Amino acid sequence: MIGYIDNKEDILKRLRRAEGQVRGIQRMVEEDTYCIDVLTQVSAATKALETVALALLDDHLSHCVAEATAEGGTVAEDKIREASAAIARLVRS
Repeated sequence: MIGYIDNKEDILKRLRRAEGQVRGIQRMVEEDTYCIDVLTQVSAATKALETVALALLDDHLSHCVAEATAEGGTVAEDKIREASAAIARLVRS
C-alpha cells in the first residue's frame, strides 16, 4: 500500500494550489510585474511544494519505512537508505 493513501486528497489539493500559484507567477511575468512581487510569489509556491514534500516524506517514514523496519534485514536497510537519500535531496534543493 502507498504510504500517502490516507492523505491523498489533501496532497492533491495542495498540489492544485501550487499549480495555481505557478500559473499566477507566469501571468505576473507576462504582465511585467515588479521583480520583488514575482519573487515573493515564487517563494510562496516553493513553500507550498516543500509542504507537500514533507507530508510525503512523513507518510513514507510512518508507513513504508516502519513496515520495512519491522520486517528487518536488507529490506529495512534498503528503505532506510532510500529515505536518507530522499531527505538529502530535499535538503539540497
